Formats: sequence, C-alpha cells, structure tokens
Amino acid sequence: MTNPITIRPSEARDGVRVLGIWRRAVDATHDFLTPADRAAIDAEVADFLPTAPLWLGGDAADRPIGFMLLNGAHMEALFVDPSHRGTGVGRRLVAHALTLHPVLTTDVNEQNGQAVGFYERLGFHPTGRSALDGQGRSYPLIHLRSGG
Repeated sequence: MTNPITIRPSEARDGVRVLGIWRRAVDATHDFLTPADRAAIDAEVADFLPTAPLWLGGDAADRPIGFMLLNGAHMEALFVDPSHRGTGVGRRLVAHALTLHPVLTTDVNEQNGQAVGFYERLGFHPTGRSALDGQGRSYPLIHLRSGG
C-alpha cells in the first residue's frame, strides 16, 4: 500500500461525499436492485446517511474514500468508493471495528457476490439467512459473524 489510509469519525462536512460514495458503490455492486427499489433506497439513505455516526476511511489528503456504520458490534454498512476498491480501505475499516468489538456481525445481500467474498476472505462465516432485507424487500440477506 503506497498511500496511508486514515480512520476517523465522520463530521458534518463529510455528508455530501459519503452519500456520493454510497451511490457510486451501490451502482457498481447492486445491479440486482430494481430501478424503483434503487430510487426508494436512495431516498431513505439520503435522509439519514449524511448525519449518521460513521467511521471513515480516508486517503492521504483525508478525503473519505470509504465508510462504515456500526451499531454496537453489528456492522450496519460498509461501502468503498469503486475507484478505491482494492486499496485496503475496506479491510482497514473492518480491522478498526474489530479493535472496538472483537466479534462482529453483519448482513450482506446474497446477490452481492463481491461483498460475500470480501467478508469470507476476512474470516467471516455465515450464521443464517433471511429471505427479505431489513426493509422487507425481497433481497435475501446472509447473516455473517467474524471468526473472533
């Protein structure tokens, strides 16, 4: 890794950039969403994400390039800007979460094979499955737990 990745809590000034990261990441990895669901989810996320208490992964200039939302030991969200995938920012955010909570849980869309593979490479294993996502939409979730 040539550039250092910083980890810090989000601030109000990060809101627009974080929302952009979410949109670009979803467009790159969630091609299974219907256009109507994508629009509805975007509206929901735009309401809460910019002010949510996130952990940010930043580049050498401290610009957010990825983010994570924790709810206790449950990782609610982890998104990396597609132009920074493979740089280690996702791994660094998960590693930071593991320093706070030695055992983590998360849910991942079953259709998002890239994310499933990412978590498996980090030692997460499936603990269950739900036919619906957290909002009751028919996008199955795989429940994962870190190896800790």
